[in-house]
Amino acid sequence: MNYVGVFTRALRNVSRRKVRALLVVVALGFSMAIMISIPSSVMANQAAIETLNKNYNDAITGMENEINKTMTLIECSLSPTFGGGFGQGPGQGFGPRFTSGEEQYINETAINDIISVDGVKDILAFLEKSEGTTESRETPRGTFTILVTDYTIVGVPLDSSLLDNYQILPTDIIEGRTLQEGDSGVVLLSSNNTQFFGVDVGDEVSILGKTFTVVGVYEPTSSLGSLNLYMNISDAQTITGLEGEVSRLDVYAEDQSHVDGIVSEISSLYPEFYVSTYEERLSQLQRMQETYATMLESAESNLSQTQSIAFQEIVVTVAATSLIILFTMLYTVRERTKEIGILKAIGFSNWNVMSQFMLEGIFLSLMAGAVGVIIGYFGAPLISSLLLPISPFSMQQGGQFMTPGAFLSQSLTSAPDLQTMLLMFGAAVLLGALGSLYPAWRASRTSPMEALRYE
Repeated sequence: MNYVGVFTRALRNVSRRKVRALLVVVALGFSMAIMISIPSSVMANQAAIETLNKNYNDAITGMENEINKTMTLIECSLSPTFGGGFGQGPGQGFGPRFTSGEEQYINETAINDIISVDGVKDILAFLEKSEGTTESRETPRGTFTILVTDYTIVGVPLDSSLLDNYQILPTDIIEGRTLQEGDSGVVLLSSNNTQFFGVDVGDEVSILGKTFTVVGVYEPTSSLGSLNLYMNISDAQTITGLEGEVSRLDVYAEDQSHVDGIVSEISSLYPEFYVSTYEERLSQLQRMQETYATMLESAESNLSQTQSIAFQEIVVTVAATSLIILFTMLYTVRERTKEIGILKAIGFSNWNVMSQFMLEGIFLSLMAGAVGVIIGYFGAPLISSLLLPISPFSMQQGGQFMTPGAFLSQSLTSAPDLQTMLLMFGAAVLLGALGSLYPAWRASRTSPMEALRYE
């Protein structure tokens, strides 16, 4: 058997009918693109849920640890909901990352009143100011303006006695050093901040129009608070124009037995304060666990639905691809019946004829597979958004762990990886071979006498 001759004739026959071949290749190419794009979208959604679940578990564990370590901590602020940052330690609060409306601040004069309350051991003042882009979000309760954070300025008290006794600053320093007493004009950035500003240790960075030197970089222990940058509280007050103002007061009791009395006294002195204790933070954490568990359950349910739809669509696509090849090759065999008779009359065996038509189908599939890979690589997001249901969750830039109201309704997609593209390319070739099998077999069984009489 002359394999080179069979190969050459098959290739020449495909190119001989250029328009038909082009139409078939385009149709098969789009089918292959669907087979490439859908799994990529499903895998992207699966990865997003896994990341979300990991961030959730890390956040809850971190908050539990902080709550257990701060049984004598009393947090005082003007807002029970907005303006905090889920941060690294006792200095970062338990409010959500996203802010709505105007942030509120406490006058520092309150420190002198509270420090004189019986049982108060120490007071730590923090100033937090988030910077980013403002977006409007529609909810069943109306339209809310939400600040999507680029970074959060955290002004901290750089007093050696407080720094030694309380976890005010991040501890996982990966470059440079942490802040220390007497520091001014310097800043401690998170690894996320260095990417946002494009700076490293020793570089200068402009924050709200003032230049600071980066003395250290820390790695956040979780995605929560990963956009915080730290500086002396006096520097933070100056650049934000909030001299004499703070976001939150962390009041530490001498022991747990004094907590209730201190809370009562603070509430009497400043009824406008929102005062949070160990019990309330624990209750808040439990509510968050329930909320996020419901959110994750909804996301997983949506993924299950998406996977089911994806499977059905791939089955339909595979069937359509096989039928396109089958009917194309059947028509080709019918059209070239007389040619088949001539080939067999001059000595071509059944296997020669069958191989030629099988190769023609495989050539079409190879070209279609290449077209499908190109379309799928560049068009996966569009194809997936048209064919799969929209996911009720997404991940925020910067790796932030999102509150339920901050999740966007959009489909998560990613460019197909090399393994997926190679797998689907191989599937295209296989489908070409299988779709051509019956027409090629039928061609090989054609009687030379009947084929020569065919008009």
